[in-house]
Amino acid sequence: MTPNVVIYTDGACRGNPGPGGWGAVLIFGDREKDLWGGELATTNNRMELTAAIEALNALNRPCKVELHTDSQYVRRGISEWLSIWKGRGWRTMTKGAVKNEDLWRRLDEARLRHEVDWRWVKGHSGHALNDRADALARLGMLEMLGEA
Repeated sequence: MTPNVVIYTDGACRGNPGPGGWGAVLIFGDREKDLWGGELATTNNRMELTAAIEALNALNRPCKVELHTDSQYVRRGISEWLSIWKGRGWRTMTKGAVKNEDLWRRLDEARLRHEVDWRWVKGHSGHALNDRADALARLGMLEMLGEA
């Protein structure tokens, strides 16, 4: 039987670029796990991608995943742009390099191990689990800065 997992992810950045953090809430039945981390020099989009990558990679076996993100960049990238970029040899429509290609490749690899249903949730709208992922992302950033 394939386990069902619900994930909420978020990224945060102080300045863009600047120090940033990522956070994820994983829910499997009645068990929950919080994940977070950060980088000293990054962007908000990189932290959004990292949150999804780290959450999917934290799963020990293939799962049915309902992954919630408040990032249109992640949602549209994974559902609309990724196949186009791959088909063009990781080039955009204007033949430029895909920004954050390293992380898009990692996310593509991570998602293929699972059956992922990508969902968008409006950020900073009072959704408890999205707010928790946001708080974890800020914690990751603050720990990286030594301010937590």
